[in-house]
Amino acid sequence: MGGRGGDPERPGRVRARREGGPVTGEPALRLTVFIGENDTWHRRPLSAEIVHRAHRAGLAGASVFRGVEGYGSSSLIHTSRLLSLGEDLPMAIVMIDTEERVRSFLPELKEIVGDGLVVVDPVEIVHPRGRAR
Repeated sequence: MGGRGGDPERPGRVRARREGGPVTGEPALRLTVFIGENDTWHRRPLSAEIVHRAHRAGLAGASVFRGVEGYGSSSLIHTSRLLSLGEDLPMAIVMIDTEERVRSFLPELKEIVGDGLVVVDPVEIVHPRGRAR
């Protein structure tokens, strides 16, 4: 079940290709990329491109969050309120892993993130996700 590389506990999902993400108490970095919902890379949503590249690079995980309101360098406010029809809402892609893995992924982001903002900050893992180790 789940096919080649799949996770039998979560059908339809592909298991990460590596072991050894950050553990409780180990220093780690959070990599956050802020982009617009309409941003693309070769006609594909930029958020999907970032997640797939992070997966191929072996990062521990990536999540995409869609904002309800915000503005960036253009100072134009984007909102999901009814009258604005939710055009080009802000998005954040968040990844957390060891410093080595995060820093080695940064050149790939520089290649594809045009007007977006890329932020790296230190985090402390206080409770691991998933099974007990």
